[in-house]
Amino acid sequence: MNCLRHTLLCLAASALGCISLLAAPKDPVFRWGDTDLHYDLNAKPEVFQKRAFEFPAWRGEKVNAEAVIWAPEALEGITVEAGNLKSGKNIIPSAALSVSFVRYVIGDMLADQYNQCGKRDTVNWKPCLAPDMLDNVTSTSLAAKNTLPVWLSVKVPADAAPGKYRGSLTLKAEGIADQKLTIELEVVDRLMPPPSEWGFHLDLWQNPFSVARYHNVPLWSDEHFALLRPVMQILADAGQKVITASVLDRPWNGQTEDPFKPMVTKIKRADGTWMYDYTVFDKWVEFMMSLGINKQINCYSMVPWKMSFDYYDQASNELVTIAGGVDSPQFVTYWSNFLRDFQSHLREKGWLGITNIAMDERPMEAMQATIALVRSVAPEIGIALAGNYHAEVESDINDLCITSTQEFPADVRARRHEEGKVSTYYTCCSEGYPNTFMASSPSEAPWIGWYAFAHNFDGYLRWAYNSWTVNPIRDARFRTWAAGDCYMVYPDARSSVRMEKIIEGIRDYEKARIMKAEWEAKGDTRKLAEFQKIMDEFIIPNIPVKGAAAPVKAARRIIAR
Repeated sequence: MNCLRHTLLCLAASALGCISLLAAPKDPVFRWGDTDLHYDLNAKPEVFQKRAFEFPAWRGEKVNAEAVIWAPEALEGITVEAGNLKSGKNIIPSAALSVSFVRYVIGDMLADQYNQCGKRDTVNWKPCLAPDMLDNVTSTSLAAKNTLPVWLSVKVPADAAPGKYRGSLTLKAEGIADQKLTIELEVVDRLMPPPSEWGFHLDLWQNPFSVARYHNVPLWSDEHFALLRPVMQILADAGQKVITASVLDRPWNGQTEDPFKPMVTKIKRADGTWMYDYTVFDKWVEFMMSLGINKQINCYSMVPWKMSFDYYDQASNELVTIAGGVDSPQFVTYWSNFLRDFQSHLREKGWLGITNIAMDERPMEAMQATIALVRSVAPEIGIALAGNYHAEVESDINDLCITSTQEFPADVRARRHEEGKVSTYYTCCSEGYPNTFMASSPSEAPWIGWYAFAHNFDGYLRWAYNSWTVNPIRDARFRTWAAGDCYMVYPDARSSVRMEKIIEGIRDYEKARIMKAEWEAKGDTRKLAEFQKIMDEFIIPNIPVKGAAAPVKAARRIIAR
């Protein structure tokens, strides 16, 4: 069964500029597909695009297209190659083009379109196949009457000359003649800033522990960091702003396949004084900063989901775990000693101004007590929260992220922006639309970026960038949430359709920011009114009724040039 939710096969083929091919050719079908659709592995595709790229690209921008292969008989030795793109004497070299076979991964259908939280079972969440993983193989095979999507990305050089470029995508396989698709891409005289300069505040939580477990290498070893680098480079290239650090064991009570372990070792000496080992924390932060992720460090958490805290006790030579609420003496003593030392360490490293003690979906009373403690003993450390909106604590929070279904007052967001504070929104298992589940329409991922722009959010947060399941390249299902909720990328730096599409929305956000500022500077009220009319379409209840693709395409059309 294919993972389809509301792709609606282009709603109507003409609405999205698609064409249908119903005849059964003797030779393999090789046509341009639609990146906003899931193509069923076991069904002949019927909806295609006339061309690879619908909109012009800016210089420095990465753009995506998808081709679709369907074969009446099995194919072996399949390769797909992209050549140079030419516009007169100007060339975008083939090195700027990347081709990946889209691999089908086991997911699950969504039993309730508005809430995907809860234990999975075969009755409510039936298994399905989703074309999601961008595989790193150079050749593959295809069973008879099966479909194989092919992902094409073009990273337009920043110094590319404007013009209309043409090239070809070539399919080769044993026993068939080469087949070619024409690539046409217009490059306009606009420059996309590098990801390090993007204003969009992207916060996808990293899980380095998953990488060590999956590859069976020692945690924090040279091998571990070597494997982490290409995975986290994808995130850096997406404009990620935040380093996720765990300063406590199991801040989320071990909810993922690989629980988060403490990056700071807390030691109580025999004489009752405390010492702290920041070796792992420093290595992790410095590693992430070496990739360009250096705007913010969020440390989880003083208020974990299970209120227990551990330390190594020198006197007894054992690990000790204590429990206590935020108003207990043991909580205050444990964290006061740590916060004072942590603040000094951060100042020494030059990270004090960008570090937050972060909390996730905690009760307001616990947050108030925690904020008061931080302010009293380490006032230079910031506070971050992903959870419900509470006016009582909003002003104390540097980085505030609320669920997409909650109201975040517009005047508060405007004030926070003036104060240099971050205001974002997030989705998880409880938000049916928009989302990046395996069964979500691919068009919902860029919609996320547009929603942030339309509602004046600084960006978007998602709790899991790479909290991999047991065998993530084969089976994305997890015991408590919809498939895809746990990760956006795959081992060995394999990206996904979902990740590439969410990055599209971030790039759209940046382009929209640039174009709107230009229209305002010129006093172009007609263009601003036209643009605002489209932005008004980005409301969540529209998605299950109208789909997400149409407003994204309309918005892209107006900012393209």
